[in-house]
Amino acid sequence: MASGSKKHLGKAALVDEDYGYAFGGFMGLLLPNVIVYPKYLYWITQSKEYSYYIMGLSDGANINNLKFSQLGQYQVPLPPIPEQKRIVAILDEAFAGIATAVANTEKNLANARELFESYLKAAFRRTDDSWFPTSIGAQMTLQRGFDITKKDQRSGNIPVVSSGGIKSYHDTPMVEGPGVVIGRKGSLGTVHYVEGAYWPHDTTLWVKDFKSNNVRLVYYVLRSMDLKRLDSGAANPALNRNVVHPIRITWPVRELQAKLVEALDAIVEECHRLEWIYQRKLVALAELKQSLLQKAFSGELTAGREASEAILKEEQVA
Repeated sequence: MASGSKKHLGKAALVDEDYGYAFGGFMGLLLPNVIVYPKYLYWITQSKEYSYYIMGLSDGANINNLKFSQLGQYQVPLPPIPEQKRIVAILDEAFAGIATAVANTEKNLANARELFESYLKAAFRRTDDSWFPTSIGAQMTLQRGFDITKKDQRSGNIPVVSSGGIKSYHDTPMVEGPGVVIGRKGSLGTVHYVEGAYWPHDTTLWVKDFKSNNVRLVYYVLRSMDLKRLDSGAANPALNRNVVHPIRITWPVRELQAKLVEALDAIVEECHRLEWIYQRKLVALAELKQSLLQKAFSGELTAGREASEAILKEEQVA
């Protein structure tokens, strides 16, 4: 009923048994009367129409609030109890299938992301004659970034790269690209590749000297390392370049670097393609759920279970 985050307002959970739970002061309770089947009301609170209504009711300068007097005005389509139960049974069955599809898709998405990371780590464990032992500092020089506040930034197209990536833009670069930036504080150990001129923020380390190495190869090498474990900060986690430079590593000869980068770029492109497919499927499944809810509460699922199953199959194929 009240939250600093507007997206939390109106979120509902179904209490289908007497669990002996208590709930906090910023929450509310809806008790269905005898003409409302509880789970039917719950599914209404999961619909997009309900969410839009809730968003329009919230107010408050420092905290978002809902009022029961306004919430009570939301119009609920109310067929007889037997029909409510039948609609709930249809939705339960359909949503169980959707939940399974979502779980499988999320697993595939995670696998696609892990695929590149595992391939990347394996790529830099080579020990043949085209690789030689060296240190990070012998192959690149890291430098601490430059402090700049949001207030100091002027409108422009130069990315300011912080430990979390590009968060803002400025009109003046500090470094000509392409470049590689590592999270020094905050998002510790994250690695970012920058194509053009940029401003590396004070929360980062940036590669000042690539020592004639392929820039993207340096990016991939740093991506393959678990830099977060090198935290040298006590109270505030931080990454010190003096800790990174001495790290021993095997390094590919110059002649091999371009081919290796080409292969890694191809893997990245394929992983991104798979991620896009799975993310699009998750969006489609979420839209399918909302479509079924909309049909349920507009009377379009009253012709029988076969209609709901046909809709589900049609949407899944699409």
